Amino acid sequence: MDAFARAYFEDYNKDAMILDLRHNLGGNIDSWISAILQRKSVLYFGDRFGRSNSGRHLDWNQHFAFKGTIVVVLIDEKTSSDGESLARAIAEVELGFLIGKRTWGGGIWLASDNRLVDGGIATAPEEGVYNEKWGWGMGIEQQGVRPDLEVDNNPRTFYDGTDTQLVRAIEKIQQERQKLGDKPNPSNPPLEKPDMSLKNEQCAGA
Repeated sequence: MDAFARAYFEDYNKDAMILDLRHNLGGNIDSWISAILQRKSVLYFGDRFGRSNSGRHLDWNQHFAFKGTIVVVLIDEKTSSDGESLARAIAEVELGFLIGKRTWGGGIWLASDNRLVDGGIATAPEEGVYNEKWGWGMGIEQQGVRPDLEVDNNPRTFYDGTDTQLVRAIEKIQQERQKLGDKPNPSNPPLEKPDMSLKNEQCAGA
């Protein structure tokens, strides 16, 4: 969670994001991160020159809502527990594209109600997860979340410094950018604005 906050709030106004859930052991992050990524702005504001107070493009409501439209999520066989839940959540609401390997496959959550006399806790999987599409286990328990594009990291080349999964994620972002083409960015609109002065016949006659 700390790593996400440090990286996201510094660069939330970028046009693309790679969310690396590899070796993520979970915890309780899925609802918080998926809620942030689902926030969308409905209006933008700036001066007559199309600038915000910060000197960048327009500001927008829903502070810290992700400006971009491209999200790629990296997962692997050690993405587990709530890391898997986050990957499933992003896939379910079509927030991003999953790349990597099938996840660990542990969708029953631990509970902390088994207190011991010495103050310790004996945890055990007790609470399953459910939705209407997948039923119990949500296609996670004993199955794992399957990526949209399966890519494995060769141990030898990875040791030498080549992260093939990350390379594929960057390529996916570049492909999506090409698809978007010259589609205008809502936070960087054209400077032309309607004439609202009394010289405008439509405004004067209103």
